[in-house]
Amino acid sequence: MREVYEFLKNCGTYYLATVEGDQPRVRPFGTVDIFEDKLYIQTGKVKDVSKQIQANPKVELCAFSGGKWLRVAGTLKRDERVEAKKHMLDSYPSLQAMYSAEDDNTEVLYFTEATATFSSFTEAPRTVRF
Repeated sequence: MREVYEFLKNCGTYYLATVEGDQPRVRPFGTVDIFEDKLYIQTGKVKDVSKQIQANPKVELCAFSGGKWLRVAGTLKRDERVEAKKHMLDSYPSLQAMYSAEDDNTEVLYFTEATATFSSFTEAPRTVRF
């Protein structure tokens, strides 16, 4: 999981896919954190992406850097604890103008049943699970 975190952190931007009914939705994300040995992302509960995740928590993300890409498929679970939100926001101080660990909008979610696949055009894919 640490390798997945490092790849996403180094990319800066990754793309998260959800579904809305039968329509796929993809958008850029940039937050990633490890808290209590779980891989977390962050968004706002008022956003459509949050509503999509709550309706169907199965997601996939994709990131590309240096000729290699990473896909992570899994299920996201919301963590309502202030400690988890604070840990994420401490890692992204620029978000603290929009989000607070104590507000009703900040949402942090962690991956369960995740499969991460590292790929490139020149190497065989490698999979890790966490």
